[in-house]
Amino acid sequence: MAITTQRLTLDDYLSYDDGTDISYELVNGELVSMTLGMGQHGEIADFVNNCFRDEIKRLAPDWVTKQMVIGIQSPRGDRWDTVRIPDVVVLPLEQWRELQNREAVIRLNEPPPLLVVEVVSESTKGIDYRAKRAEYSVLDIPEYWIVDPLSEKVTLLTLAGGWYDASEFAGSDTVRSPTFPELTPFVEEILKGNL
Repeated sequence: MAITTQRLTLDDYLSYDDGTDISYELVNGELVSMTLGMGQHGEIADFVNNCFRDEIKRLAPDWVTKQMVIGIQSPRGDRWDTVRIPDVVVLPLEQWRELQNREAVIRLNEPPPLLVVEVVSESTKGIDYRAKRAEYSVLDIPEYWIVDPLSEKVTLLTLAGGWYDASEFAGSDTVRSPTFPELTPFVEEILKGNL
């Protein structure tokens, strides 16, 4: 649900404050409130984020994983006035440090994250599968997970030649990530989250 009638620029968005705790994505210059997902949505994002964090600690690459705190400027529209906020983002530690003293939005002229995860809800299904897939591929994000509790599957998208190749996993399938090749969660584990 868009709440603005006047199109905002990226700078307008970064300085926007309506006095509430509502988070917004910017889509084609319009603020779109991020609705609260079901509790399962948060559990799934927590589980995936914790899996990535544990794997980063074990392997010791200079990476971090963050949940719902990093925006990514997107190429949607002709004015580059879209910012997406993925459920989970993996990025180099140095890039995270650079975001400490400014708005945590990865801009178009900066390296993309290593991996993003979106957890599907009823209101975001079309956006996660279509719009964000197109936007993230144009941004050259190497790996994109779509965790879909509605369809009980995980779609793993890996970038190849500017387009995403998709692999779908369900039930007792193990999700195999190019970014975390030794991480082997089952889809049913991911969909249960931390429960």
